Amino acid sequence: MTLSEIAEGLEVTVGQNERGVAVADDTDTPLAERLDGHGDDLPCTPAATATLVDAYTAGRSVADAADEAGISPMTAAKTLHRCGVSGVHPFAPTRRGIVRDWLDGRMARSEAVGLAGGDDSAFALATYVETHDPLPAVADAVEAGLAGSSPIGSALGADDPLADALDAPKGSR
Repeated sequence: MTLSEIAEGLEVTVGQNERGVAVADDTDTPLAERLDGHGDDLPCTPAATATLVDAYTAGRSVADAADEAGISPMTAAKTLHRCGVSGVHPFAPTRRGIVRDWLDGRMARSEAVGLAGGDDSAFALATYVETHDPLPAVADAVEAGLAGSSPIGSALGADDPLADALDAPKGSR
């Protein structure tokens, strides 16, 4: 088969129909409202969760974010984990295996705590993280809230080498 035979019957059009993309964006809805339906699955209230996530993602420590939300640091760490925030686990991957071994009944708790090298509260948090998965709907709501909280490039200064590459929409600076 020749190229001319393959191209036979092809047409070139001048215009194209604009199809667009359907968008459902609720990032204007406050995080606490988006979490309302998940209050029973979270270690604290949706309002406290929203305050905690806002403070933690703004760069505050877990303890400082917990104080701002009016909850204990342990509850804050559990809540952040359930919200899909990474980096809350108190143990490295090898030590997580020790927690899993204890959960599977392969060793005594006292032995597992000693091998993990943490204190009882760190072991309790590690156990919680191993036995409770992040909530996908809550993680999506948190991620959407974070993604919609500031436009790309809004923090770049005029002398930043990436200021032109990641320019923010007009009027947002």
